[in-house]
Amino acid sequence: MSAALHLAKPEHLGTLLPLVAAFHGETGIDSMEAQREAAIAPLLQGIPYGAVYIIGPTRAPIGYIVVTFSWSVEFGGMDGFVDEIYIRPAVRGRGIATEVLTELPKTLAEAGITALHLEVDRENEAAQRLYARARFAPRERFMLMSKILTS
Repeated sequence: MSAALHLAKPEHLGTLLPLVAAFHGETGIDSMEAQREAAIAPLLQGIPYGAVYIIGPTRAPIGYIVVTFSWSVEFGGMDGFVDEIYIRPAVRGRGIATEVLTELPKTLAEAGITALHLEVDRENEAAQRLYARARFAPRERFMLMSKILTS
């Protein structure tokens, strides 16, 4: 199965929100529908902070990936962060996520992105294997730390 990627646009919001809700439910992310919509909608409208790609046909997507952008002195310019990637359970195990995580970085590199990062649950060995197949590697000296600024 080909993991065709389509840059999501405002008209895809209604198609994406159930996928985001499914991902959040599956992974235990506590979010409300209004919060998910407020986070996704600006990305679909072209703000420069990130992009959402639909995986598979736009009318019946099999998943999505959200990439956000920032600036890195260490990596020499604009870098990206895979904020979320979701593949419907019925089509997992077919190499779709590996294909997405192999092909999308090529496109991002052509657009000037210098590095792509992601985080993974320390106990999710299947996801760690997936990311390793796509040539993501842990940074031995570093760990992601966060501070929530809003309530």
